[in-house]
Amino acid sequence: MTTPQEELLPATRRSLSHRIAAAQADGRAPSLVAAVVRGGQTVWHGSRTSVDGHGPDENVQYRIGSITKTFTAVLVLRLRDEGLLDLGDPLEKHLPGTGAGEATIAQLLAHTAGLAAETPGPWWERSPASLRPELADVLGEQPFLHPVGRLHHYSNPGYTLLGALVEEVRGAAWEEVLRREVLEPLGLHRTSGLPQAPHAGGWAVHPWADVMMPEPAEDLGRMAPAGQLWSTTDDLARFAVFLVEGDDRVLSAESLREMRTPAAPLEAEELAAGDTYGLGLQVVHRSGRILAGHSGSLPGFMAALVIGVRDDVSAVVLTNCTSGPQPLAVAADLVRIVAEAEPRIPEPWRPATEIDPSVLELAGPWYWGTQGCALRLTADGVIEMGPLAGAGRRSRFRPNDEGTWTGLDGYYTGELLRAVRRPDGSLSHLDLGSFVFTRQPYDQSAPVPGGVDPEGWRGIA
Repeated sequence: MTTPQEELLPATRRSLSHRIAAAQADGRAPSLVAAVVRGGQTVWHGSRTSVDGHGPDENVQYRIGSITKTFTAVLVLRLRDEGLLDLGDPLEKHLPGTGAGEATIAQLLAHTAGLAAETPGPWWERSPASLRPELADVLGEQPFLHPVGRLHHYSNPGYTLLGALVEEVRGAAWEEVLRREVLEPLGLHRTSGLPQAPHAGGWAVHPWADVMMPEPAEDLGRMAPAGQLWSTTDDLARFAVFLVEGDDRVLSAESLREMRTPAAPLEAEELAAGDTYGLGLQVVHRSGRILAGHSGSLPGFMAALVIGVRDDVSAVVLTNCTSGPQPLAVAADLVRIVAEAEPRIPEPWRPATEIDPSVLELAGPWYWGTQGCALRLTADGVIEMGPLAGAGRRSRFRPNDEGTWTGLDGYYTGELLRAVRRPDGSLSHLDLGSFVFTRQPYDQSAPVPGGVDPEGWRGIA
């Protein structure tokens, strides 16, 4: 008897339930709710609560903190894709007079603009937004702490600037633009700037006693694009599907892949931990898996959304306490549990429907000098290049209209691959970013840079 693809096995469901139960108990959280997504749909939901009776379900709102930044980044990438700005543009070009205009839009997205982590004045998450009515109140007199573009330094004010950029270009409030362009098309009807019942209350749990008190829930005002949103596991599960598959009404899968690509230089500690940052998305290495997503926290709430693209498993964890559980670690464990217990079943192999003989001629072994590699053609028209043996450079290449290919990943990302033919039409060699690849090591009939010794290969006399 087979198990439907959309269902999880009982043992897997129990392991997931055990993980969140341990997180809620060990982290002393008033409540914790979680969801797992596979194959484009939610396949598991669970919750634990300190209150007897009905636990929170997938429709209960929690504050999601900095997961809001991913939503803001989606809005900015939409502007880029519409040709209204370029990620390399300095902020000043579109939003003049901030005092931080030398930073580029990409640097703000990746937290490499050199801005301070927090705003001047009192703790912005627990103080009225009226204290920071203008961008100048968010940035202060000296917004830069580091050289622009040199260091990854997480900056909440940086995302306030991005929200202001969206408002400037669209001519409407950030939340209005978000609802119209992202929330409504994706069906995220339970994601909002202010809480909507049913919603959880935020709590602070005493570190040395099993008692707690409520946390204030401030409207963040100007800081909203950095952390304002409330949402549910159901809505965030839908958002996780979008972050993997894309939706042409909102943002393409290619642009979302760009968001998941590391864009920030790492410090030694970050490199050792395997953590980096893309464009509005964290990229982390956990249990041998590369996960993208974002964590979030505001007084009274902690949250995490992670997606494992290769395993086709994503997870959402929300809790209503200021500290205690580690939602990102829990979400990563939920992905691991499902991926290990029920590995993704590959799609059936299918041959290509047709192939150009001149392209098929490229398949097989090639040599860059003496280093062997192999080119393989996939059914979707992509060329895969990798070493014949051992470690080496691996890249995939997409076809271009003029008979060339562009690198998609690895060392050759963006580089052009070109097949060079002799006057009689026969294949001479491959040119890849000035590297010459030949059918034989240092083929004498190919134009190898530096030439090939006419006496050819020899032993030691």
